[in-house]
Amino acid sequence: MSDTRRRVKVYTLNEDRQWDDRGTGHVSSTFVERLKGISLLVRAESDGSLLLESKISPNTAYQKQQDTLIVWSEADNYDLALSFQEKAGCDEIWEKICQVQGKDPSLDITQDPIDESEEERFEEIPETSHLVELPPCELSRLEEIADLVTAVLSSPIRREKLALALMSEGYIKKLLGLFRVCEDLDNREGLHHLYEIVRGVLFLNKAALFEVMFSDDCIMDVVGCLEYDPALVQPKRHREFLTKTAKFKEVIPITDSELRQKIHQTYRVQYIQDIILPTPSVFEDNFLSTLNSFIFFNKVEIVSMLQEDEKFLTEVFAQLTDEATEDSKRRELVNFVKEFCAFSQTLQPQNRDAFFKTLANLGILPALEIVMGMDDLQVRAAATDIFSYLVEFSPSMVREFVMQEPQQTDDDVLLINVVIKQMICDSDPELGGAVQLMGLLRTLIDPENMLASTNKTEKTEFLSFFYKYCMHVLTAPLLANTAHDKNSKVVLFVCVDNFQTAQLLALILELLTFCVEHHTYHIKTYIMNKDLLRRVLVLMNSKHTFLALCALRFMRRIIGLKDEYYNRYIIKGNLFEPVINALLDNGTRYNLLNSAIIELFEFIKVEDIKSLIAHIVDNFYNALESIEYVQTFKGLKGRYEQEKDRQSQRHSRSQLFICRYRRDARSLDEDEELWFNDDDDDDDGEAVEKRMEDDFSDSYGKYMEAKKGTFWYFSLVFSLSLETSPTQRQNSNTYTALVGLVDYPDDEDEEEEDEEEEQSPRKRPRLSS
Repeated sequence: MSDTRRRVKVYTLNEDRQWDDRGTGHVSSTFVERLKGISLLVRAESDGSLLLESKISPNTAYQKQQDTLIVWSEADNYDLALSFQEKAGCDEIWEKICQVQGKDPSLDITQDPIDESEEERFEEIPETSHLVELPPCELSRLEEIADLVTAVLSSPIRREKLALALMSEGYIKKLLGLFRVCEDLDNREGLHHLYEIVRGVLFLNKAALFEVMFSDDCIMDVVGCLEYDPALVQPKRHREFLTKTAKFKEVIPITDSELRQKIHQTYRVQYIQDIILPTPSVFEDNFLSTLNSFIFFNKVEIVSMLQEDEKFLTEVFAQLTDEATEDSKRRELVNFVKEFCAFSQTLQPQNRDAFFKTLANLGILPALEIVMGMDDLQVRAAATDIFSYLVEFSPSMVREFVMQEPQQTDDDVLLINVVIKQMICDSDPELGGAVQLMGLLRTLIDPENMLASTNKTEKTEFLSFFYKYCMHVLTAPLLANTAHDKNSKVVLFVCVDNFQTAQLLALILELLTFCVEHHTYHIKTYIMNKDLLRRVLVLMNSKHTFLALCALRFMRRIIGLKDEYYNRYIIKGNLFEPVINALLDNGTRYNLLNSAIIELFEFIKVEDIKSLIAHIVDNFYNALESIEYVQTFKGLKGRYEQEKDRQSQRHSRSQLFICRYRRDARSLDEDEELWFNDDDDDDDGEAVEKRMEDDFSDSYGKYMEAKKGTFWYFSLVFSLSLETSPTQRQNSNTYTALVGLVDYPDDEDEEEEDEEEEQSPRKRPRLSS
């Protein structure tokens, strides 16, 4: 038994009725003591961990689909599937399941699943009623057959029984034979009945029936039956579209006949689901869940088969990048790759990872550089779709390629610059393609999706690259539509202010606003070097209000950062002037522009951005004081005056502190008197003098330490609060110099008084008794 034969993928059905890939491994059937029965075990091929352990229950309904799938339900809303690499492995496990349950392996379903809500009704069904009895497949009985099929749709048990009956008697092919007869006879009544029958059979939601109905022999007759909807006056021509209009083009010949058949089948089944059948919301939930699964697994198989054919894909990319390839051929190749990428969305993340890595290794990104620069609109649109798949899957992969491009080449041929130019040159009046490309650029320059990268320097390196090689291309339309008069230092709006140009500039401003919010250093440097905010605010004059709002939003983001570098730049450039002019020109109209400008100033007031408040009040308050329908500008003036009062009070407190220090310094001299007294009496004798000397030595040392600490404290305070000359700082080691830090007018008088006191006999140190 080979490993590949038992190689499987484990799938579970999620809440959105989509299959989630749980991993790839090897399946075996063995007795598990803990579960007390034969069980299916799947161990991961990567690390041997247990992906699945499921006991084969005697009452579980297992289904075999498409020769390589086994599907079953273990609990309510918990469906499992094993997708085998080889049919032989699927057959082996299927035989084991049927052996445990005592069923015939030739059937594709082991037993009828019982809906718990219908257990009582099931008990009422006679033992002999194992299958639904179908009327003879004749023209005269078509109405009876249609009624039967329609009637069973409300009962899960009867749906199961009808499906078994249709499979066991080969009934489907007989019905499709009657369709050809009715169409030859133009029997409209019979054709309408066949429409109801075929649609009802699809709603039975059984994979075994789909295998028959969607086979090469039957699928076009199934489509034909679905053309004759009784609600339509004339039948739809779906078969004509599938056979004549929809042409299958092999850009590179596909030698694998099974792969070619699978592609045809999947396209036609998808067409039935998307075009022919009514929208699912009209019917009960999950009526076509198996049809969704059928298409899903077909796509997975197609992508896997194409991906494994290295010769085929290598040839596709070789011709795609060959300069000699004709434009029509290249268009077909691009559309093929687009469809290939679209199919890859059915893959699970780990499989999709391998898929896109394969495309990257084959040169998908260099190929996109070529095709996105072509004049053919269809080719560019398809290339944009491919690029979006790559960016959404792995922005880091695209960034890595971009930074590795040869720097000696012209900036115009860099992939990101090609994308930016496509955005700028979008000919669509609504700029649909430009909006899509702008979203992709935003993803590429978003630091949030750079943080998870294994390359820790990706953010720094890529942003440096982008601002050096690409930012000037992005801002070129903005700079081109505003002219700068260097002599008068006045910026004039010179662009033809048409709607499409305004839309483009709005997209660019949206991206630049994103940069302000997320690229603090790089965008700040760029804005100040290019004086970009001045150029942006010119657009406040645009007749298109949405563009003026975009310019205002750009400034609002800058101010929202509360960065003093930006604030000084705004003040120095007097950049509030165009905003205030726009507010005044707007007059009394209460519109979005008015509200946005008011919000900008309200933010400055609430956040108390002092430098901007002072600038606005000093320069523009006379023009703004007449606006009284909001209190914003009066509030700004109030903040401004409060700050002036605060500064004044701070200055007064500083002066008061200086005066208090003079008084405190003098009080220290008075405290000193506690250690000295005026008594000069020496009549106490030698014993007293000895005790006085000892006590004095100890007390005086403690006093000087305390006094030294006090002087040091005042030295620190005044060093921080007052400006001192170098000469004063050098003389700060003594008490006399400390006092001299403050230059009072009467300092000289005080010094003379101190000298007199030091010479007086009353100040000689003496300890009192």
